[in-house]
Amino acid sequence: MNFKPTIFRKATIIGVGLMGGSLGKGFKKHELAKEVVGYSHRQSSLAQAIEQKAIDIAETDLSRAVRNADIVILASPVNSIIQILPELGPKIRRNTIVTDLGSTKGDIVDAARKTLPNQGMFIGSHPLVGSEQKGVENSRDNMFEGKVCIMTPTQQTSQMAKEKVKLMWHKLGAEVHMMSPVDHDQVLAYVSHLPHLIAYGLIETVPPQHLAYTTRSMLELTRIASSPPQLWNDICMTNQKNLLKALDEFIKVLAQMRNSIVSRNQRDLTYQFTKAKEKRDGIRKQN
Repeated sequence: MNFKPTIFRKATIIGVGLMGGSLGKGFKKHELAKEVVGYSHRQSSLAQAIEQKAIDIAETDLSRAVRNADIVILASPVNSIIQILPELGPKIRRNTIVTDLGSTKGDIVDAARKTLPNQGMFIGSHPLVGSEQKGVENSRDNMFEGKVCIMTPTQQTSQMAKEKVKLMWHKLGAEVHMMSPVDHDQVLAYVSHLPHLIAYGLIETVPPQHLAYTTRSMLELTRIASSPPQLWNDICMTNQKNLLKALDEFIKVLAQMRNSIVSRNQRDLTYQFTKAKEKRDGIRKQN
């Protein structure tokens, strides 16, 4: 008989939407926990999660959801994570591991440090698997396979917590990179948060009467503008300093291109395009 040992006895997922649902399905596919509990204020979301086989048990009571949990994964939007941490702190054991899936880390790490009973048992996670879709109905058990997951340990992080969460992501098929919370927010401002801002701004710029002639390139560039607005509002507000720096640098690049067009300087404009093309072509291809 083949015996596949689990990493956790009880895992609790706070938030059972696209990310939380995919995590639950991944846990069950790879048998990472004996019991997967989903928590949400919305009974309808929990019912869908049960129907989708993303969780084993549904809870609307936080105390029951996290009681005796070996790990709690916060899979809700950034502001919701920050808001629930003070409520979560008194309800978990000191040896309960806590991680999150938030797209920014600074404010979450600060909130965890202030509110959890053992800050060493918290470690941030950010799987880079963005999608404009939402809801557990769009979740899938292979969401994290072949993707990068950034973990953000601090000096206080327990080695045991770090290794268990790292193993969890490896079992889910992710490639784990370690980064400080500060570095994470600086990097993501450029490679994720700014692109979403640009997509929203670009589609807003197009006159409505022109949309009937939208090209494939326009659709591809603005796909992520279909992402949930409140989610991205929260991300922008919790990474304000880094995002403004990235945005200012982008505006500077656009201004240089504008100046080349105004002055009809074809040599400079072609050089700018060539530099950008070479940088884009050099990106490591990922599945």
